[in-house]
Amino acid sequence: MRRGIAASALVASFALAATACGGSDSDSKSDGPVTITWWDTSNATNEAPTYKALVADFEKANPKIKVKYVDVPFDQAQNKFDTAAGSKGAPDILRSEVGWTPAFAKKGYFLPLDGTEALADQSKFQPNLIKQAQYEGKTYGVPLVTDTLALVYNKALFKKAGITEAPKTWDELKSDAAKVKAKTKVDGYWGSTQAYYAQSFLYGEGTDTVDAAAKKITVDSAAAKKAYGTWLSTFSGKGLHKADTTADAYAHIQDAFVNGKVAAIIQGPWEITNFYKGSAFGDKSNLGIATVPAGSAGKAGAPTGGHNLSVYAGSDKAHQAAALKFVNFMTSAKSQETIALKNSTLPTRGDAYTAQVKADPGIAGYQGVLAAAQPRPALPEYSSLWGPLDTELPKIAGGKESLDKGLSNAELAIAKLVPDFSK
Repeated sequence: MRRGIAASALVASFALAATACGGSDSDSKSDGPVTITWWDTSNATNEAPTYKALVADFEKANPKIKVKYVDVPFDQAQNKFDTAAGSKGAPDILRSEVGWTPAFAKKGYFLPLDGTEALADQSKFQPNLIKQAQYEGKTYGVPLVTDTLALVYNKALFKKAGITEAPKTWDELKSDAAKVKAKTKVDGYWGSTQAYYAQSFLYGEGTDTVDAAAKKITVDSAAAKKAYGTWLSTFSGKGLHKADTTADAYAHIQDAFVNGKVAAIIQGPWEITNFYKGSAFGDKSNLGIATVPAGSAGKAGAPTGGHNLSVYAGSDKAHQAAALKFVNFMTSAKSQETIALKNSTLPTRGDAYTAQVKADPGIAGYQGVLAAAQPRPALPEYSSLWGPLDTELPKIAGGKESLDKGLSNAELAIAKLVPDFSK
């Protein structure tokens, strides 16, 4: 989950528009190569070099196809693609966050991939990830990488505090945090005020922001209040770091963890490579990874995340055919193994989890918590529901408004996003 929009966003939008597909004269020549555009939303520093190298491999193997690679900041990509697709100028392929699939599919921006070359190896992918790429019975993306949140912890600090295993409940975590503080003088846990990171607390009480099946808003229900009450309690107490409500909170929490200044945080596998760069994890085996603690309902888990490769429905047939071939190549077992080894991200197909891939303790650890991950409902508006909570939760955690007031405000804002849902 990345934050921050560059000051040059307006300039970047013009540049992206210029690189979007539209079929140039040279592209339309029957005897010349077809040039397809791919918007990649991966981390430009840690991940993009691997994807660029794979693009070169693809072009070498397919001389009649050229790939115009464009790295688009993740936090800008959804809106940019929405705008570009609406004006018929979107890229041929988008590295799409799984939560974007229902909305773009509903608008007709994504091409159904069932029966195409892109999904030739469908049986090799984890079924739940294919399901999450579907909307109203059709598949609109091929899973490229997957993720979920986990409790990541510093084994050395836990050992020094006399803790022999990761906490399984939030009460155990708070108790362990106090032990860490007493024995090591550093905080035991630092939580996030972002709605995505607070989602696990809702799952822990058997609820969510909405009940999609019943078409009901549940963010202000008794179960949700209990969940957010537990979330709020992790910001005060011995060994529990106070809430950081600044714009740079994500970076502050991450930096503290990788340098041994806090013993545990909730984080996703997209940060594995950065964990290893920190002073606390020069020895990779010091990184502990466990399922997010359970709530009072005895349930534990976090949202299933990740990215699919999706094809723009507005491209012409020649570009779509080339795009489908490219998607098949990028999501192959060989490509996914390469991506995992270089970027420490999680493959989406079983045959990509080779012995060499599983030798990475970060990948092996996150693979172990994937079973507890909870897919998001196929609701086009679902990802946008975190927006109102991202406004209210920092106010609640910072003591600027009560939990009841904040959740009531969130409920009103969510009602505008899903006007046909009852409260």
